Amino acid sequence: MSTQPIEITTPSILATIPSTAATFLMCPPKLYDVNYVINPWMAGNVHASSRTRAAEQWQRLYEAVSTIANVQLVEPQPGSPDMVFTANAGLERNGTVAISSFFHPERQGEEPHFRRWFELAGYKVIDTPRATPFEGEGDALFSTDGTRLFVGYGPRTVPSSHQALRKIWGIEVTSLHLTDPRFYHLDTCFAPLEGGYVMYFPEAFDQASLDKIEAFYPLEKRIIVAESDAVCFACNAINVDRTIILNNISSDLRHQLESRGFDVIEVTLTEFLKAGGAAKCLVMKLSQVMPDGRPARAAVTS
Repeated sequence: MSTQPIEITTPSILATIPSTAATFLMCPPKLYDVNYVINPWMAGNVHASSRTRAAEQWQRLYEAVSTIANVQLVEPQPGSPDMVFTANAGLERNGTVAISSFFHPERQGEEPHFRRWFELAGYKVIDTPRATPFEGEGDALFSTDGTRLFVGYGPRTVPSSHQALRKIWGIEVTSLHLTDPRFYHLDTCFAPLEGGYVMYFPEAFDQASLDKIEAFYPLEKRIIVAESDAVCFACNAINVDRTIILNNISSDLRHQLESRGFDVIEVTLTEFLKAGGAAKCLVMKLSQVMPDGRPARAAVTS
């Protein structure tokens, strides 16, 4: 594996991004590697990822996201090769962050680094008890109208954590049971999209969960993903307004999205698939403005 450092460049297009645009937290893959096995995708891929290719792929994703949103960066820390997957740092809304409590010890070392970043950036931070594992935006996704919080449970998040999320934001929570170990986080198989659409892989859920999804999203708003696209993490998509950024997908799925008015940007993310992540795993959505009207500020990291 190459240890060549990554050089992060800021696209000039950033100057045209309005302050009210979506904001995402990302972490450069300077220390990224597959060092252990905590999901099925990592099996057989320990130290098989190229850091050089990962840096190139991450840079292309960074540039694509930067054309439609503001991007803030947190620096990776030694001993935490999965910090690049910032979606798992926690869940944020209206200036409050529920920090993740990782199920696997291999990722628990990330928690104080993310907590420090959010505190320095001015967010209110709420810790999640170790007894109720919760892995942030990987397993908790707001509907795009903000009325519902969908939260997955299964391999790494327990349903008892959902009540705490309900209390924090006073929002209705819909619990979805993940039954396929390949789709260990909700954002690997379920994506709320603008316009009231949802993109999902039905075989990742039990029937009761599918009934809940179908009760919220009418038939004409459901985009069903085939297994061939699901295993390429098609549902692990970044959506801002009518733009969707995701790993390479089939022409059929691309047509489905474009026929519904979405602009599709494909970014090859094969190096991150080896660790069980893709586009959405590599970003965490943040509020641009705090509840008291103050702008969120970037944290200084070292």
